[in-house]
Amino acid sequence: QVHLVESGGGSVQAGGSLRLSCVASGNTANMYYMAWFRQAPGKEREGVAAIYSKDSVRYADSVQGRVTISKDTAENTLDLQMDSLKPEDTAMYYCAAGRLSYGAWSAGALNRDRYNYWGQGTQVTVSS
Repeated sequence: QVHLVESGGGSVQAGGSLRLSCVASGNTANMYYMAWFRQAPGKEREGVAAIYSKDSVRYADSVQGRVTISKDTAENTLDLQMDSLKPEDTAMYYCAAGRLSYGAWSAGALNRDRYNYWGQGTQVTVSS
């Protein structure tokens, strides 16, 4: 089992920045790739950014150019640097991890069904 714990959420004004972090523990050998998802009230959980390796990352169109995902495999940590935040970025942000092959991941990196492990979430609120 893999245990994921997020931190770094908070309240900021539009245009501000936040850095989210996720620490993984447990059987991290079962964790080949990681991602950030978010869920706003009344909406489906959606993929924000995913990473298999430093050369294999995916971003949702809605955040492209404003966020950067990074992973430290040795430390089992995952970060999400978010800049130029907008009110529509307000959501609960979740860290996720999975263990499919690269091909399977690449075909749907921002799809929930690629991920086996989930954190409890950290709230991000952006005010206008």
